[in-house]
Amino acid sequence: MNNVEGKLFIEPERYEFTAASFHQFELARRDFFRILGAGIAVFAIAKDAMVAQETAPGHRSFHNEELPKDISAWLHVGEDGSVTGFTGKAEIGQNIRTELAQTIADELRVPFESVRMVMADTALTPFDAGTFGSRTTPTMTPQLRRVAAAARGILVEAAAKEWSIQAAGLVAVDARVTDPASGRSLKYAELARGKALAQNLPAEDPITPATEWTVAGKAIPKVDGRAFVTGRHQYTTDLRPASTLYGKVLRPPSFGATLTSFRQEETKTMPGVFVVRDGDFVGTAAPTEREAQAALDAVKAEWKEVPQISSKELFAYLKQNAAAKTEDRFHKQKGSIEEGLANAAHRLDATYTIAYIAHAPLEPRAAVAQWADDKLTVWTGTQRPFANRDELAAVFHLPESSVRVIVPDTGSAYGGKHTSDAAIEAARLARAAGRPVKVVWTREEEFTWAYFRPAGVIEIKSGIAGDGALTAWEFHNYHSGASGIETPYVVANQRTEYHQVPLILRSGSYRGLAATANHFARETHMDSLASAAKMDSLDFRMKNLADTRMRAVLEAAAKSFGWPRKKTQEGQGFGIACGAEKGSYVATCAEVSVDRGSGAVRVMRLVEAFECGAIVNPDGLQNQVVGAMIQGLGGALFEAIEFEDGRIKNPRFSSYRVPRFRDVPEIEAVLLDRKDILSAGAGETPIMAVAPAIGNAIFDATGVRLNNLPMVPNGLRLA
Repeated sequence: MNNVEGKLFIEPERYEFTAASFHQFELARRDFFRILGAGIAVFAIAKDAMVAQETAPGHRSFHNEELPKDISAWLHVGEDGSVTGFTGKAEIGQNIRTELAQTIADELRVPFESVRMVMADTALTPFDAGTFGSRTTPTMTPQLRRVAAAARGILVEAAAKEWSIQAAGLVAVDARVTDPASGRSLKYAELARGKALAQNLPAEDPITPATEWTVAGKAIPKVDGRAFVTGRHQYTTDLRPASTLYGKVLRPPSFGATLTSFRQEETKTMPGVFVVRDGDFVGTAAPTEREAQAALDAVKAEWKEVPQISSKELFAYLKQNAAAKTEDRFHKQKGSIEEGLANAAHRLDATYTIAYIAHAPLEPRAAVAQWADDKLTVWTGTQRPFANRDELAAVFHLPESSVRVIVPDTGSAYGGKHTSDAAIEAARLARAAGRPVKVVWTREEEFTWAYFRPAGVIEIKSGIAGDGALTAWEFHNYHSGASGIETPYVVANQRTEYHQVPLILRSGSYRGLAATANHFARETHMDSLASAAKMDSLDFRMKNLADTRMRAVLEAAAKSFGWPRKKTQEGQGFGIACGAEKGSYVATCAEVSVDRGSGAVRVMRLVEAFECGAIVNPDGLQNQVVGAMIQGLGGALFEAIEFEDGRIKNPRFSSYRVPRFRDVPEIEAVLLDRKDILSAGAGETPIMAVAPAIGNAIFDATGVRLNNLPMVPNGLRLA
């Protein structure tokens, strides 16, 4: 938790986000063309705002204070034939810059190389709620297709007017409009030259179906990929405007501690050093990082700490402190649990626990802030630039038009960069110093003062008939969240509840959100039920599934993995798990090897089938799926935050283990391209079945059922 101007802010689960307001685009049409040059442009207007802009999920706390009063630009075709697309989405390693450029190129009928994207700049791009929840593909690709189709229509009409003929028979392809009857053609560049044509985005535009894509659907290499691998790309941490100072922030000794006294006499003799105190915020700015840290070390501060629980007491605390009443939106029921359990041939009750884990991005939080003429510009790696802008405006009592947030392509986030912590810190120091200030969190700060994937306790009561059909399913999640909580299996009698618990550690979004925890508990439990029914794990799932898309990924994963497999050596085991979330489907098969002497667990092979509708960029999707599988190894096997008395005990990579090269097994990603289904996002769902598949494989190898994440932080103790 952090205290901002006397207000307490917590990083919430996704369903608790408050959508930021829609606001007027800063550039009027005249200014837009003055900056980008003459050409063709497509804008969104107020009546389309709710369709065009993405908002957070609907909940009573979400509100849009005002609709756009003027215009927001989505696309510009320049006099030289260049195409510029605009989106408030941020590139944080998921390769959406490439995917969105493909989408525009495909629908506008231009070469991919002619398209550039302007992204996540609050002064230049349309409002966006944020880059989260696997929402970029399902919201931005159809939006940009509509925009590109509208621009193509403008260009065709311009050609028809030039030739004084009807537009109906003209064809747009390869950045030119052609009249098949006469053979005449005009390049887009020629049609845009000397023009300042703008069109509001119509409510509906015909767009190209996936079966007819020519640019989208291909494995086009990542835009500027060479710059990333050679080190030429400038991350926020690399930026240094003229006269930049380096900032450091004094951190409390423990969570919740309050500053009781402060002295800075020793810093007054340090040349070029600025020291700022604002409430509990104390920071320094100096010409070098070393000098800023030396000044911080010279500050004398005393803190009042509060008693807090440790990670050893965590799960008992979560159960004991759950809210007495569940909100209606977190409670779903059909049929009678009591009746379903009474009719069961086998009953199974189990408890599952989920530890706090850290996002551990290689690029820590960072920001560069610069003030000029009472206006603030901040460069920062964030998933929510407009929310950052609004927070900065509120903290510094500025109109939002006086704050600009720019997001350089960022070195990963995994759901961990929603807040504006570093941006606010840099801006406070820059205002005091009268010069730009850069704040880069240390690795220890990132592990301690960022937020974590919530810990949780999950309880399941279930029953099956003699033939293995589910008769009852009762599922309670305490604290970790409601994402992915509902079962995809057919069961007449079911109840699911999410129980809120007061925060212990600062908690928030993580790749897959609570769906990873809920999938782990559900798919582990399903495997236990399969054992009780004396059925094969795949057959048991298929018996209880009606969803054809889920069945398809299970069949694809099983086929590639060779399920069922026969064991060829001691300690070998195989597991399977599946799930669905954010409109996409996943099934994972795992092979493990367990050394009975040492208890060491080694994942030997992972095969995952993934389906997210029509695939826009197969190469980018492959990377997302494989990356999620590797990341999932950590949370499954060994990642866990340890804490005591408000202090993190393992705040560095030497003591917090993430997957390393030696942990990575043989990996196969099987991508199902469903051109008959609209594209969904792929950033989160591929991680969800990794942990339960591994846990189920460990059970197959050893007969030991592991119901806790992480499962083997110190190896598997075998009797």
